[in-house]
Order: sequence, then C-alpha cells, then structure tokens
Amino acid sequence: MTTALITGGTAGIGRAFAEKFAMLGYDLVLVARDQERLDDCAIRLRRQSGATVETLSADLATTEGRAAVEERLADPVRPVDILVNNAGFALGSSFRRTPVEDEERLLDVHVRAVLRLTHAALPGMVERGKGSVINVASVAAFVPRGTYSAAKAWVVAFSESVAAELVGTDVRCMALCPGFAHTEFHERANINEGEIPKWMWLNAPDVVDAAIEDLRKGLTVSVPSARYKILVGASKLVPRRLATRVSRSVSKRW
Repeated sequence: MTTALITGGTAGIGRAFAEKFAMLGYDLVLVARDQERLDDCAIRLRRQSGATVETLSADLATTEGRAAVEERLADPVRPVDILVNNAGFALGSSFRRTPVEDEERLLDVHVRAVLRLTHAALPGMVERGKGSVINVASVAAFVPRGTYSAAKAWVVAFSESVAAELVGTDVRCMALCPGFAHTEFHERANINEGEIPKWMWLNAPDVVDAAIEDLRKGLTVSVPSARYKILVGASKLVPRRLATRVSRSVSKRW
C-alpha cells in the first residue's frame, strides 16, 4: 500500500491532495498544527473513501515540529512513498512593515521545513527504489514579490537540484507552481479575492490533477493551466527590473 504524507493537509491544495490520494486508494499521513481540524478531516476522508488516515499535529515553524515529521518520514517500519511539502502562508504586508520574527517564521516553514523533510524522506525512498516528493511553490517564484516570492524561488531551484541528483533512481522530485487558487490562503493573507480577475483563479482539485499528471510525465517543474504557463514564459522574457516594477504595482493594488 502506498502512503502519502501531506503537510498542510487540512485545507486548500493540501486538502485536495489528500482527497485525491484517498480516492486513489493511498494511505495518508496528514500534518497540520490544529489537531481538531486534523481529526475532522481524517474522519471525513475515512467515511468518503475508506482510506487509512494518520494525523500528526506539528508546527513546522518550530524545531520540535519539524523533528516530529522528520522522524515519521524516516520510519522504516511505516514507509512514506509520497511527500507533499504543501504547508505555507503569506504575510500580507510589505517587508519593511513586517516584524522580522514573522519573516523568519515564513522562511522556517517555506524553506527550512521543505529542506529538512525532503532530506528525511529521500534515503528511504532511494533504498526502496520508489518514491516522489512534490514541493508546492508558486508562480510567484518567477516574479519578485517580497520574502514569499523569494522563498518560493528557492523551492523551485531546490527541487530542480534534487531532481537532477536523483537521475538514475526511481525517485522523483518536482516543484508545483500554481497561480491563484480558491483556498483559505488568500483570506488569511488579507488578499481581497474580488479584486483579482476571475480568469486568474484555479480550483484546487484541478491543480492537484495537473500536478499528478506532470509528475507521471517526469517534469521537475509543474505550472498548472495554459494561462499560467504563458504568464510564466512571458515573465522569463521581460527584463527583471520591469517585472519587479509591475509586481510591486500589482501588490499595492491587491
């Protein structure tokens, strides 16, 4: 039986991953901070699909929380075959107005946790000759927009680097770069969804379907939907200074 561990697995894209893998017959390990939400999500998934769902309450912004998930990933008796590093948040304010402690917490979740959990999962996957790591980044990785954008750019570069190192094994690593998706993420970041054009919105289940298909194709970077593929491609052609100026203008408006 294949087991998938998903961080941030109770909401948004993480929840969509959990529902998809449960439907495919996978066992699940859901990681989040809120034990009550974890329990509610586990009960619902068990009822809907009959999946075996384990929960692990952990704050990935803390050393203790990361260590607990690392230990679960490295457990040889209960192997994890798919790791989805999905947990994350945005700060909703400019760099100079955000307390540096919040900036460090963002890096702990988006960078340090991704690095450490991937590092904990890979040895067992390579030894068993199978496994996949999906690191959820963002199209923001390709356009400068504060610490969040910088962290996601790191996730993309890190995932590509790990994927190159895994060539010759049957283990894969991929960065998933969605655009705006209907989740709690934007509400928590104080982003007014009504000010964002409707054509820019994606549905979380569609993002997950695209990710799984791209993983099967062997892609190292997945950008769901044709419209975002075009935007990402265009961003690589625009001078960096102009892209930064446009991004700043858009950030102020949204």
